[in-house]
Amino acid sequence: MAQLPRTDLHVSDLCLGGNVFGWTADAPTSVAVLDRFLDAAGPQPAFVDTAESYRDGASEAILGDWMAARGVRDRVVVATKASRGAKEHPLAAGEIVAAAERSLRNLQTDRIDLYYAHYDDETTPLEETLTAFDDLVRAGKVRHVAASNYSAARLTEALATADRLGVPGYVALQTHYNLMERPVFEDELLATAEARGIGVLPYYGLAKGFLTGKYRAGQRVESPRAEKAAAYAGERGDRVLDALGEVAAAHGVPVPAVALRWLADRPTVVAPIASARSVEQLAELLPMLDLVLTDAERQLLDVASGGQPG
Repeated sequence: MAQLPRTDLHVSDLCLGGNVFGWTADAPTSVAVLDRFLDAAGPQPAFVDTAESYRDGASEAILGDWMAARGVRDRVVVATKASRGAKEHPLAAGEIVAAAERSLRNLQTDRIDLYYAHYDDETTPLEETLTAFDDLVRAGKVRHVAASNYSAARLTEALATADRLGVPGYVALQTHYNLMERPVFEDELLATAEARGIGVLPYYGLAKGFLTGKYRAGQRVESPRAEKAAAYAGERGDRVLDALGEVAAAHGVPVPAVALRWLADRPTVVAPIASARSVEQLAELLPMLDLVLTDAERQLLDVASGGQPG
């Protein structure tokens, strides 16, 4: 279990991505995945991530129906997002309040544990956005606010603006980061996260499925994400998969679990986000919760991926 810095939120080491709910996982399958994830979390809070834009609210609704039916709201840390969609000014005060109210209805809850600005909105002053988030926190409808897909410069500006206004600043950052995608985060965002005590929650933790090991060069896999995942195939990709396979074999766990554990162990990372469109796929991820990598194994993965050791 990990604690999100500067908050009272304790979360599972893996965050279950709800982007597939109502898409590649229908409602009954999503419920089965959620049941299994909650069971695996045990006494730890199960950390689930969704957004108002995922399947036009269907993802939130499936999660909300499940929490209500099971009576498990207090066992789940819910993260959702005020998304961009077709809004002209997505982070204007009125849009944020309306988005939060929709999400609360979809989720059948009275509070959102972690509420993100899904994408930066440079058309709206940061003062307006942050004040609107503060109003939601003061009303008890949101516990903590966070940023998703922000550049280092804009994240720094947003944090400074919150300090100046005396309102809650972003406590977390959701960003693209994994063994195949390292430079943008490590070269640009990491220093800000470390300096300001920001908890990082990387999405695409398995590189759009590539780090499951199914997409080596020359192999064809039938999957909605196959084309994007296959973009990583090649010499470097094979090198990373070979290293993952070696470590996985040493521990007797699936390859995806190793990739997620490496990510969870990186500086400032609280929990990687990964989705599963079946209980069987989830079973490939869950061993990361108990997996302990050695320094030598982390170094092997660092070298294979061509990045800097953590």
